[in-house]
Amino acid sequence: MIKILEIIGEYFLFLWRVFSRPEKWHEFFKKLIYEMNAMGVGSLLIVSIVAITMGSVITIQTALQIESSWVPAWTVGFTVRTSVIMELCPTIISLLLVGNLGSRITSEIGSMRVTEQIDALEVMGINSASFLVLPKIIASLIVNPILIVISIFFALLGGYVTVLLTGVVSAFDFIDGLTSFFRMYDVYYALTKTFVFAFVISTVCSFYGYRIEGGALELGEANTKGIVVASFVVLVLNLVITQIML
Repeated sequence: MIKILEIIGEYFLFLWRVFSRPEKWHEFFKKLIYEMNAMGVGSLLIVSIVAITMGSVITIQTALQIESSWVPAWTVGFTVRTSVIMELCPTIISLLLVGNLGSRITSEIGSMRVTEQIDALEVMGINSASFLVLPKIIASLIVNPILIVISIFFALLGGYVTVLLTGVVSAFDFIDGLTSFFRMYDVYYALTKTFVFAFVISTVCSFYGYRIEGGALELGEANTKGIVVASFVVLVLNLVITQIML
């Protein structure tokens, strides 16, 4: 328990160092653009594939569960849309990004610590935590919501294509369900979770990479710990945000 409290204390002290005014705005924006490109373009393909598959699966499962003639056919599209927007894409895709972006962040910062590049920045009088981590956090807060919106589109598209190919429900009824009883609050709820998850992924994985002491073995252990802890925090916060907002 004491060890956990020590780590939590170190984490908040780390954040205190990270959120300081950048010393060179030109370098900050340069690194920000690089991180946005690396995170966004690098994750777009895997996010799209997973979203399409997820939308197809949830469409088939929903159609198979709703076989009663008393249930309107548009219920399939309505259920798929609600599930995709409110839970599947914000949470499942965020957990996917923990493994994709989180491991990249931990490995990149950890390798700089192992090769003493961070120590060199400190000797030069540069706040290494802010210089290295802040652009990653800001980029994640910008890119992750965009990836979630794209994943929602591809998930619904995957459901629509599945309906056309399998005929589990008519395409007209599916589209009718997608557009019925739409609440913009569902999108706000999804994006709120996404922003929180993006912050957790970028800060927790950066923290475990930054505090490495040792060599390649410790780098691997830090990578694993960062992914596990970030995933656990995302799941806990998912429950908390759901209780608060719904």
